[in-house]
Amino acid sequence: MGRVTERRRVTRLRDGRRDARPDALAAEEPLEIRVGGRALTVTMRTPGHDFDLVAGYLVAEGIAARAEDVPALRYCAGTNAEGVNTYNVVDARVSRPETVPVSAYRSLLTSSACGLCGAETVDAVRKRLPADLGDDPLVVTEDVLYSLPDTLRAGQRAFDSTGGLHGAGLFTADGRLLCVREDVGRHNAVDKVIGWALREDLLPLRGHVLMVSGRASFELVQKAAMAGIPMLAAVSAPSALAVDLAEEAGMTLVGFLRGRGGNVYTGADRIS
Repeated sequence: MGRVTERRRVTRLRDGRRDARPDALAAEEPLEIRVGGRALTVTMRTPGHDFDLVAGYLVAEGIAARAEDVPALRYCAGTNAEGVNTYNVVDARVSRPETVPVSAYRSLLTSSACGLCGAETVDAVRKRLPADLGDDPLVVTEDVLYSLPDTLRAGQRAFDSTGGLHGAGLFTADGRLLCVREDVGRHNAVDKVIGWALREDLLPLRGHVLMVSGRASFELVQKAAMAGIPMLAAVSAPSALAVDLAEEAGMTLVGFLRGRGGNVYTGADRIS
């Protein structure tokens, strides 16, 4: 399998001095996702937990909602110039291939910065959301909420050496970390967490909190909603469209969660 980090020589500048030294960088490689042997999309990602990534992607696309919907995942023969398998092609077998919409098959590359590139319109994404999350009984105390960023950060092992990976963590209402994943792409880290939950047959994720290390975009709110997660918290800002979608979905959205503070944009009644 591919490596999460790679070493490169750099020239370090410090107060007028310079020295050459090795540095750890986050790896980034393409992953082709296939369904039943047919190419679905290509995404740039950090190698590792690829099956979780594919499973989570299928949840976001509305193709899977239970573990039984994806009975098999396997690596295909994607080779480099030397004929060595790069493990950069994953084929998913889905239980109902006829339900995969034609719009899901994309001809465009999905970058590590945006998982909606080449996707359908925002309105079409909104229509694909599951039932309203407003009736989810999740309640989280302020103390638990404030603890999430540090717990997530402690679980980001590759970030310590690279400083270049986003993190996503799935928590219970009492702040217990169930799963943490890292990737160069925010949306990939979230897909890996949700894909893990799908493969563990935990969806929908009622009563859980998703914590992310960056900002809260429209896309991350959509992915959380598709997985049935009632609360999304981020250390940085949400976009206006993300707030609108969270409101529509009945989700609690928290931004700027740092230290002993944060901004609650929707669903403040879930925080006691």
